[in-house]
Amino acid sequence: MKDELRDLAIANRILAREGVVDAFGHVSLRHPGRPDRFFLARSRSPELVTPDDLMEFALDGTPVDARGRTPYSERFIHGAIYEKRPDVHSVIHNHSHEIIPYGITPVKLRPVLHVGGAIGEEVPVWDIRRKFGDTNMLVVNMDQGRDLAATLGRNRVALMRGHGCAVAGTTLREAVFTAVYLQVNAKLQTEAMALSDDVQYLSPGELALTKEMLSQQIGLDRAWEYWTRRASLAGIE
Repeated sequence: MKDELRDLAIANRILAREGVVDAFGHVSLRHPGRPDRFFLARSRSPELVTPDDLMEFALDGTPVDARGRTPYSERFIHGAIYEKRPDVHSVIHNHSHEIIPYGITPVKLRPVLHVGGAIGEEVPVWDIRRKFGDTNMLVVNMDQGRDLAATLGRNRVALMRGHGCAVAGTTLREAVFTAVYLQVNAKLQTEAMALSDDVQYLSPGELALTKEMLSQQIGLDRAWEYWTRRASLAGIE
C-alpha cells in the first residue's frame, strides 16, 4: 500500500508540473484491497501533496478517518464514478484551460494526434444546470456526482460545461496519461481549426489501433518515468 500511495502523491506532482492542474484539481486511486473505498488528498494544491495528505473515503465521500483534515468539496466526482464503473481505478478532475472551449461551444473535442487517441472516440459534455439549475458549478453531493458519472458512461473523459473535466482510467498511470494528452490534444485541435476548416481527425480504425497501442504498459511506464523526472518530489522522496 505504501508504494501505491506514494505513486498517488507523485501523480499530483506530475499533473501540476505538466500544467493540467494548478491550485485546484485532484486525482484519486481506488483502494487496491477495498473496491468500496478510494484514496484522495486532503484539500490542498496538487503540487504540494505528500503521502501524509492522502485520506481514505467510502464511495459516498465519507472520510474513513479524517483526523481533523479538510477534504476536497468535489470528492463526490470520484466516488460516483467508482460506484458506477468497477473497471475504473483512478479518477482525475481538472480545470485545464485548453479544454474549456469544447464544453461551452457546439464544437466536439476529437483526437487529432496519435497519443490523443487516449481520450477515446466520444467525449461527452455534462452540464450541471440541466438537472440542478443554477449552482456554483461545483459537484458537492452524490446526486450531482452520479449525474456526471451517467454522462461519462463507458467513456474515458467527460467535459464539464464551464468548469473542467473528469477523467477515468483503469490504472493511475493510464488516467494521468489521458489527462495530460487530453490537454495537448485540445490545444492542437484549437490551433488546427484556426488554420483550416478541414481538420483531419483520427479515423475510427486509427483510433482503435492507437488506443490498443497506448494501453500497453511499456508506453505508460515510459511516460510516467519521464514525467516523474520533470516533477518536484520534495517531501515525497
